[in-house]
Amino acid sequence: MILNSQQDLKTYQAGVDLAAKILWQLNTSLKPGVLPIDIDQLAFKLCDENKVKPAFYGVGGKHGGAFKHATCISVNDVAVHGIPSSTEALRVGDLVKIDFGIIYQGFYTDFCVTVGIKQLTPAKEKLILVAKKAVRDSIAQAIPGNTTGHVGYVMHTTAKKSGFDVLKQYTGHGIGKTLHDSPMIPAHGTPGQGEIFHPNQVVCLEAQIVTGSDEVEVDDDGWSVKTIDHGLVAMFEYMVVVNDKPLVLNHTADWPIIV
Repeated sequence: MILNSQQDLKTYQAGVDLAAKILWQLNTSLKPGVLPIDIDQLAFKLCDENKVKPAFYGVGGKHGGAFKHATCISVNDVAVHGIPSSTEALRVGDLVKIDFGIIYQGFYTDFCVTVGIKQLTPAKEKLILVAKKAVRDSIAQAIPGNTTGHVGYVMHTTAKKSGFDVLKQYTGHGIGKTLHDSPMIPAHGTPGQGEIFHPNQVVCLEAQIVTGSDEVEVDDDGWSVKTIDHGLVAMFEYMVVVNDKPLVLNHTADWPIIV
């Protein structure tokens, strides 16, 4: 989607700010013994209190039926689209990815952070930090005239320099009046290749950084995507307005990575 006015930008920013406020409350509720489904129920409650709808609820998938949750909560080797568990409580050392969005005055939001349940090993902390850096570093490439390959190249290069890899099957995307819009933005690529970015385009830049194999499989629930070697995964996603100086909408960069 292309933002056509400052009023659209102002409205969109307000929606992202509200989504971030809710996601912050979800993150601070993570602790050993908590069931992910309880975090998901809290998300529904907070959406209801703020008179907004969760963006993911009702979305159809390639392998499963309509998504029945407000959040994707992906733990450890679950890379994306995790169904919030009602049986497996969070434990010390878990890596938890909460992907969340709302529909605010017709605009969709969608972003993700990864946090660890303390205490974390240095290796797990490094994975989270590299995942955040891979996406954060790529934001500078989201300028008019650049291509999706510029962004993906930075993500992949940052991951590989630290001994990690990225998932190739799942991508960032445009966003706006729908949850998923063009362009698709892989976390790998070659500068100059892929789709061209346009001024005032709203995009979600994301990468799933893996410790081992980049091959994944869909769990029996039809949604949760796991690494085939059970390697750990960290993911971050930022909403960005393409411009000569890209504008990051979700101010989550300084959030703690350990709770």
